[in-house]
Amino acid sequence: MFATLKMCAPLLLAPLLSGLAIAVFQAITQISDSTLSFLPKLGATMAASYYAGPFLSRTIADYMHQSFANLVLVGGQ
Repeated sequence: MFATLKMCAPLLLAPLLSGLAIAVFQAITQISDSTLSFLPKLGATMAASYYAGPFLSRTIADYMHQSFANLVLVGGQ
């Protein structure tokens, strides 16, 4: 469960923070266009997946390594 949280956090926090910034901008300028927030959120998600890619692959590799090591311990040799 901790590995799932570690993998989902970067991909969920980036659009969350981007959406919050866009909402503040819309509230300040009183622009009420719903399509204004889509592209920044998409861009933030893509940027987060690009920059967090090595972290995500390392996390899933470590998780799989631990899972297979525990599988050998449970099943015996």
